[in-house]
Amino acid sequence: MDQPKIERLLQLIMMMSGKTDYSIEDISVRLGITPRSVYRYIETLRNAGFAVEKRHSNMYKLVRMPNFSVDLNKLIYFTEEEAFIINKLINAIDGTNTLKAGLLKKLSAIYSLTSIAELVTDNKTSEIIEIIGKAIQTKSQVTLIDYESANSHTKSDRHIEPFAFTANYIDVWAYDIDKHENRIFKISRTGKAEISENEWEYEPLHSIGHTDCFRMNGLDRIHVRLRLSLRAKNLLIEEYPLSAQHIIETGDKYILDTDVCDLAGIGRFVIGLAAEIEIIDSPELEAYVQQYAKEHILNRKRDPKAPL
Repeated sequence: MDQPKIERLLQLIMMMSGKTDYSIEDISVRLGITPRSVYRYIETLRNAGFAVEKRHSNMYKLVRMPNFSVDLNKLIYFTEEEAFIINKLINAIDGTNTLKAGLLKKLSAIYSLTSIAELVTDNKTSEIIEIIGKAIQTKSQVTLIDYESANSHTKSDRHIEPFAFTANYIDVWAYDIDKHENRIFKISRTGKAEISENEWEYEPLHSIGHTDCFRMNGLDRIHVRLRLSLRAKNLLIEEYPLSAQHIIETGDKYILDTDVCDLAGIGRFVIGLAAEIEIIDSPELEAYVQQYAKEHILNRKRDPKAPL
């Protein structure tokens, strides 16, 4: 892309991310290009990882992030797994290669974290995130209205002290005021969020949990070890790229040695490839798999009409 095109693209970014709304025709006139070219530039932004929202039939905006995180680096993003893969590919280049040094320098100049928040395009979700983000910034309590329970599927109001989003803005770590414990709350299960006039009361008890390579969150961790076939190892890395950091090759087998926050994530993987995976020194996982098989597999064979 030549210099004039780069300048127009940067001008377009500024126009689409500012407070003023410009139509395709307005942008066309200001940049001195045809409306068709404007659409091509917008598609270029999408392909580069920008989140573009169509507001009206001929008006587009870069997604507005919450007030507490409006930096440009939040508009161009990598997930943690994408960042891991990119970092691994760059490190595979010869250490003396100037290309490698340049790539690492450019990435470090743009990204302060290896995990960049995914952008939210849903207006309702964006509003909830912005409210919770403001509460974190002002250290205020929040009421999650009509929060849906994952187990009972009932809805109720939850009173929390939110203190940190997960890397992808899907969940928020918060202190549950009613249950007096730190928990993960899912933004998608929240009907509405309201900031309370009350400030944090339990800040010394706030504690961010962990995220394992199976994308499960939790405060506690359980150590597990698996012996994998080549096929199981390859499928594991394809589905959960971060697991590659915890795999050791031993002859024609591979050992996964890691900590998990919830047995459900790793359990589903083990059950799906039971013939090619051996559980080693992990009694909690072994018990989980046996109980799961008894409840959901063996019982179903006996009673095929049993409810799902």
